Amino acid sequence: MSMSSNKTGQVVQINVNPEGGVPKQPVPQAEVTIAGVCGDKQRDRRYHGGPTRAVSLFSYEHIQALQAEGHAIAPGTTGENLTISGLDWDTLQVGDCLRIGDRLRIEITGYAAPCSIIADSFQDGQFTRISQKLHPGWSRLYARVLVEGIIREGDVVEWDVGDF
Repeated sequence: MSMSSNKTGQVVQINVNPEGGVPKQPVPQAEVTIAGVCGDKQRDRRYHGGPTRAVSLFSYEHIQALQAEGHAIAPGTTGENLTISGLDWDTLQVGDCLRIGDRLRIEITGYAAPCSIIADSFQDGQFTRISQKLHPGWSRLYARVLVEGIIREGDVVEWDVGDF
């Protein structure tokens, strides 16, 4: 069965920070529960974490494009838990579902508003470069966990799978 390239991607990196904040460091695998990615902590629970913001995701292709623009961004430096390649990031929307690896199922719940904590990842501190309001399609995404599971670097990511 062949799938459209924009509907299938791959986990490039899994990122956590047990102290909270950024940058998040790569780990080869992680358990993901309704509470979030095990081994990761959020410092400011008003804006991060909780059931509708259990997982943060970002596009590897967007990171590469931002690097080409001269930004110091790299996987994990803006706080995403999962760096994903291969999906048509601009068209992912709230309500879309992803299957990652053998079991994990997540649903996109919103766009992660950038804040000054991630300014070091951007030339001249221009962290609003990944603001959904200013640059639609360039934001990190938040997701809630529908089915818990263990994920590994290299896992396949499938978008809009019909057998949830």
